[in-house]
Amino acid sequence: MIHPHTELRFISDEIGFGVVATKFIPKGTITWVLDKFDREFTPIAFLEFDKPYQDILDFYAYRNASGNYILCWDHARFVNHSFNSNCLTTAYDFEIAIRDIQPDEQLTDDYGYLNIEVPFKPIDEGTRRRIVYPDDTLRYHKVWDKKIA
Repeated sequence: MIHPHTELRFISDEIGFGVVATKFIPKGTITWVLDKFDREFTPIAFLEFDKPYQDILDFYAYRNASGNYILCWDHARFVNHSFNSNCLTTAYDFEIAIRDIQPDEQLTDDYGYLNIEVPFKPIDEGTRRRIVYPDDTLRYHKVWDKKIA
């Protein structure tokens, strides 16, 4: 479940929709937590879906540590990637603001910890990282853990 002081907004033609803070969200606030309405699909169940449904899961779901696809029931599935994200996930199925988030600011995640299967190149933000890789968790977990701490 996404933080209650957020809403879905159209960001741009290039980005599409995103989740935006409607009120100030202080650093350390839980911004998302896995809940009972979120749907979990095993890789076998994923393969049993027709291609259009697989495409939807590929786009809107993330993969947990077990490799299962998690599809959020609310607008949390629209949180966009950023290498300078203001939120990071924990190993305990919740996400935390790693810095203050101002009203009208997008909530963003680093997709590197979402167990992606193939690399992808997001919008250039002028950072050293330019591509999200399937093994980013192994490379950056210490950096992310330090930010969460």
